[in-house]
Amino acid sequence: MLQISKIKNSISQTKNLENTIPEAKKLKEDLYANMSIVKKIYQTSKKNSVFDSNQHSDTNILATEDKLFNTREKQNELIPFGATRMNEITPNIQNVVCTVNLGVQLDLKRIALKARNAEYNPRRFAAVIMRIRDPKTTALIFSSGKMVITGAKSEEAAKTSCRKYTRIIQRLGYGYAKFLDFKIQNIVASCDIHFPVRLESLAHAHNQFCSYEPELFPGLIYRMITPKVVLLVFVSGKLVLTGAKKRNDIYQAFNNIYAVLCLFKKS
Repeated sequence: MLQISKIKNSISQTKNLENTIPEAKKLKEDLYANMSIVKKIYQTSKKNSVFDSNQHSDTNILATEDKLFNTREKQNELIPFGATRMNEITPNIQNVVCTVNLGVQLDLKRIALKARNAEYNPRRFAAVIMRIRDPKTTALIFSSGKMVITGAKSEEAAKTSCRKYTRIIQRLGYGYAKFLDFKIQNIVASCDIHFPVRLESLAHAHNQFCSYEPELFPGLIYRMITPKVVLLVFVSGKLVLTGAKKRNDIYQAFNNIYAVLCLFKKS
């Protein structure tokens, strides 16, 4: 090996200078230490593959050395608490509520009689309840021409549903009905963090954001300010997130609350 032979030559030169120069003794010790390191790397490379001095050079030894140091650094690398688990959990959108304005006054009795997928009972509720299968949603149609659509699993499905309900109303004799002021009002999501939570300790530590009354409701209500989302936290680790108007608000709220819940994990 070229590197070991170079070190041995340096050691022989320092022996001659040891009597004249005081620093030569320390230099010789450092050279011995370097030679032992190179020997260890050589032995490791010899175990991993058949070593031939005619085919391998100092570059192979340096590559083996870099590999050893890189693996040690990866083993000692610190992973932030809960980061791995948090990346595996994503809140699932369960319901998207949106509104739209048809821009026309409607006769609800006429709509209920002509439409097959509608029901209307003015004594119970002052709106026609209409349902479609694809996407599976429910619409509340008011006489003012405003509609509330619920049950969609995504923002795109909510918008598609609104257009389908508008088309149904147009076919029932309101051809001049329009598709105006579409807006998502609420997104509801849920997830499971897979560990139990100490709700009483959480409510005590975050009393300005929490309300927890187990006699009335088993979940803790956490009202987050930024983003403006309400979370229901259950002792089993199940979460319900509601009140968001954008999908990103759901994800941001979950990232914020997950770090808090890790602190109140039941042992």
